Amino acid sequence: MKMLKKLMCSAVVSAMAASTAAHAGSISNDEVRIGYLADMSGTYSALAGPGGLEAAKMAIEDFGGKVNGKKITIVGADDQNKPDIGANKVRQWIDVENIDMVAGMVSSAVTIAVNKVVEAKDKISIVSGSASSSITNQYCTANSIHYVYDTYALAHGTGEAVVQEGGDSWFFLTADYAFGHAMEADVTEVVKQSGGKVVGGVRHPLATNDFSSFILQAQASGAKIVGLANAGADTTNSLKTAKEFGVVQAGQKIAGLLIFLTDVYSLGLETTQGLQLTTGFYWDRTPETRAWSKRYFERTGAMPSMVQAGIYSSVNHYLNAVKSAGTDETKAVMAEMKKTPINDFFAQNGQIREDGRMIHDMYLAEVKKPSESKGDWDLYKILRTIPADKAFRPLSESKCKLVAGR
Repeated sequence: MKMLKKLMCSAVVSAMAASTAAHAGSISNDEVRIGYLADMSGTYSALAGPGGLEAAKMAIEDFGGKVNGKKITIVGADDQNKPDIGANKVRQWIDVENIDMVAGMVSSAVTIAVNKVVEAKDKISIVSGSASSSITNQYCTANSIHYVYDTYALAHGTGEAVVQEGGDSWFFLTADYAFGHAMEADVTEVVKQSGGKVVGGVRHPLATNDFSSFILQAQASGAKIVGLANAGADTTNSLKTAKEFGVVQAGQKIAGLLIFLTDVYSLGLETTQGLQLTTGFYWDRTPETRAWSKRYFERTGAMPSMVQAGIYSSVNHYLNAVKSAGTDETKAVMAEMKKTPINDFFAQNGQIREDGRMIHDMYLAEVKKPSESKGDWDLYKILRTIPADKAFRPLSESKCKLVAGR
């Protein structure tokens, strides 16, 4: 009888082990499904938008369209920069369309709302377009990765450099939502730590068309630096208005705290020359960045922003993790992504930390003068590299619930 019980227990354990192994080595629904969520037609569409979707498709095509013999499918949606629309779309994707991973995402408010859904549904999000450092700080989750850049890195790149060059009094023109608030807070901290001061600021709604009153307040402040804590079309409209009002000619300088290649290209070098900015990627930095960017240009007619390059890299890293893990099960894939360094045209020795922050080198750049440019997209000169361990918030300062000791 005892022998029979032992045999029966052994059979049950073996069956359970076999079931677990089969589950661990499976691809749900025999397909890896990715959802791409971004602003596809509004304020932030140029920096990610349709171009980001093309970058994700490139990654899937370069991977061969399959992982472990299973088809890879991608669907896209426009979140219109509205948290409720983004969250509802992702909930539908997961519940009805069996999406495994959500990529892209630009508006920080949308991302924070989406990440709550992704966490509750135990799927994965890889955020490439959003800036707020709170995404891997107080709003961190075990299901999300922040891949390209954040407000902490921008503040400690551009903000610190500007103060060191004499820009020790600031006035902020801030987008009135999560990203803008985080950007202003992070730069304020850096300015004060560097011996500078903030003399004032004003907040504007997302997608503002008329910046006249805001620029006039910035001029009246007497600050040496007007810090633009906004992005996309809001930044370009701010810079156009500043030029019209002669802000720089009158002696103030403008710090574009989140400037994309697409912004500089749209505005032209006459308007943007001399701007210093922090970026996670520049197409003309190395032979590898040039080779990939040329391919991207052939598909889209534009050189990639750092977000679009990061989307390709993040999708590729995810697919490699699924391949290595032998499954699209969330915990297994997240573990694989976190233990595997990122080495590609986008990042060298990039690493995803326990808080979900992907740390990698960032770059301080300056926009070229028209006389220095040799072509339409020859826009930046790289001034220096900001090492990964200096670019992003140290874990010792983290409020993330996933960090040991928190």
